[in-house]
Amino acid sequence: MEPGAELEPLDALREAAAALEPPRDGIGWPQCSGASWQPGASWEQNGCDPLVCCCSFKGHGVFFTSRPGFCLVKTVDILEQFVREGGLSALMWEVCQQHAQAASPELQETLLNKVVCLPDHLSNKLRGENLPIFLPQNYFPLLGTEIIQVLQRISDSLRGGLDCSISFVSQVLGKVCVHGRQKEILSTLVPCLTDLTKSDCIWQRMCWRLVECVPDQIKIWEVGERADVLSRLLGNLVVKNKKAQFVVTQKLLLLQYSCPTAMLQNVLGYLALDNSRRFLLIKVLQELMETWASSSAVKHSPVEQQLYISKAILICLSHLKDVEIDSHRQELFTCVMEGMKCHLDSNLPRIRCLGMIVAESISSRINTDGPILKFQVRLKQNLSLLPRRCTIKVFAVGAVLCFLAWGRSNSQLHFHHSDDDFIPYDMSADKELKKTKAPLYIRDCIEVLTGPEDVEKWEATMRVLETLIQRNTAATQEVSVELAKVLLHLEEKIYIDDFMELRQKALVAVTVTDPVPVAQYLTSQFYSLNYSLRQRMDILDVLALAAQELSRPKAPGKSKLSSVQTPYIQILPGSDSSKDWRRIVDERIRSKTRRFAKVRPVELVCAPNKFSSVAGHFFFPLIQNFDRPLVTFDLLGDDHFVLGRLAHTLAILLYFAVNTVAAAAMGKALLEFVWALRFHTDSYVRQGLLSCVSSMLLSVPSDRLLEDVIEELVETQAWLADVAEKDPDGDCRRLALQNLLLMENLKTKLEAAPS
Repeated sequence: MEPGAELEPLDALREAAAALEPPRDGIGWPQCSGASWQPGASWEQNGCDPLVCCCSFKGHGVFFTSRPGFCLVKTVDILEQFVREGGLSALMWEVCQQHAQAASPELQETLLNKVVCLPDHLSNKLRGENLPIFLPQNYFPLLGTEIIQVLQRISDSLRGGLDCSISFVSQVLGKVCVHGRQKEILSTLVPCLTDLTKSDCIWQRMCWRLVECVPDQIKIWEVGERADVLSRLLGNLVVKNKKAQFVVTQKLLLLQYSCPTAMLQNVLGYLALDNSRRFLLIKVLQELMETWASSSAVKHSPVEQQLYISKAILICLSHLKDVEIDSHRQELFTCVMEGMKCHLDSNLPRIRCLGMIVAESISSRINTDGPILKFQVRLKQNLSLLPRRCTIKVFAVGAVLCFLAWGRSNSQLHFHHSDDDFIPYDMSADKELKKTKAPLYIRDCIEVLTGPEDVEKWEATMRVLETLIQRNTAATQEVSVELAKVLLHLEEKIYIDDFMELRQKALVAVTVTDPVPVAQYLTSQFYSLNYSLRQRMDILDVLALAAQELSRPKAPGKSKLSSVQTPYIQILPGSDSSKDWRRIVDERIRSKTRRFAKVRPVELVCAPNKFSSVAGHFFFPLIQNFDRPLVTFDLLGDDHFVLGRLAHTLAILLYFAVNTVAAAAMGKALLEFVWALRFHTDSYVRQGLLSCVSSMLLSVPSDRLLEDVIEELVETQAWLADVAEKDPDGDCRRLALQNLLLMENLKTKLEAAPS
């Protein structure tokens, strides 16, 4: 070639490839025959195209010669110069022109792989000596800039009336997205395309065609900063392209739940911006509502996915017009009633609260004239916004934040009123009433609680009862069962802010004072007739708290705990005791973990575990009759919430029975209880069962486990592995992994033990 002559991109690469030394034999080179290969001859003498040969050899090529030294360095230098001088855009432009003329598909596929995978191949060849320009964080933004230049040349060509294909550029973009580098390349492409498509219809049509050919369009939906930007870049892609429609209506919303809220806002807002796409918005809402109202989905889907679906439902509602609401009112109402029942039946507080929020929101939207649902849900304002015409609120649902959107800017939802809305009552002339003297004896307290109604005496008695029980142990033991019966059936005669807490503390105090008869009474009443579910759960909470109090070490002559305390749980009405249980188990595991550090010695309190001699009276009556249904109580049926609380309580009782004589027998019985219920469909029950396994592994001595239940442990380990891999509930998976770790420690002890 004459000096100074311009080379086409492919010719330039071919000349660079020819400059490399040909292989000494043709074995393994697709275009070369090993039998006819002449060592030392040139590429042409062997009848080979150096570009095709090098590009095809073992997936490497001219870019990646396997020879170290001069050839490799020279190749990398040529590539760096080629990339810096705009060779990538020239290469893609030439392929686009050839594609319009039906060029070689094999060569195009080879070039596509090399352009996209260039940083990976060079990193493999150069190890830690790769050039900065070929690092992914630098290469792919540069590739995005080159794509913009190619699109500009395609735009100019189309304006001049010449044929040109955008398919190869689209394939490059799609392959980059599939390789997980969409963030780097789209960060360059999107701002440029956003500006270029504002007022140019040719650029808009090019963008639509560019995205339509991307193999995995889910990555493209993450690019838009706003719904109007998506609408401009994508047009009516979801209407024309079935794959894009599947991505939006199914894959993004129902088959995953990892997309951020901003992306949901953009995608659903994109569907709402054009009348030709609004039917898809209604279709999406219908499918979301069907999933939200499905009892199977509520039971088996993770909380995160249900939160994701709830947010999508509320965002869809914010975009619906009144006419669309009217035409689908009955359908929405039916789904609300079914979904609300499914959510309120759940044992997980977060699911129940989430169901109330969504049901209340939809009810307010569809029942503009009639009565609407109202729940007492705590709300919290959020400064971030949904689409401009929407008001957004954030609901605190446990550890989850639920976004609530609403439609028009001239109407907002008001779920609660502040106390500041009421005019204060003038109480300047009021006089303080004389305080009623509290009872001084336990029997007097029983008479007040069971006698005629006296508001002042009743409240004073409730506030002093726990202290009297603790001070007068002998008097309490004489009437302990009678007092426990009164407290268990006690109803609130007047409003007291902390009535449930006062009642619970008094019950715990009388159980600690006289544990055996009171525990026998409470456990017998748990399976008796004519008790509410609330009373049965109160029994479980009192037994757990009393076991904790009895097991806490106290220094002789001291009423307070020492500085070294055992983990403390607090079970209040309406709380989720499983969270406290998981916390104390985590603390126990941390205490068993060896850490090599210098610490100051701490004086430990040595005192007998008072729960040791009475643990059986707390534990075994509770675990005996769980599979016997009563007329008004069925643990294995509809009352699975109480079953979950029972499992957590049994785990807590065994935890506080550590180092006691009864611990081994309790652990064996608890493992049989777990095995009988291990396939329960409710996630809260499964969490309780997994907590039981943790308690058994932590509290029962290792030698007793290996001696008494070794076969059961092997089967339990297989079940735990299955739960850790397949259970839809995230807490269940975490607890299963934690138990597997504990079992691995047990296995290590077994292997280290002398035979």
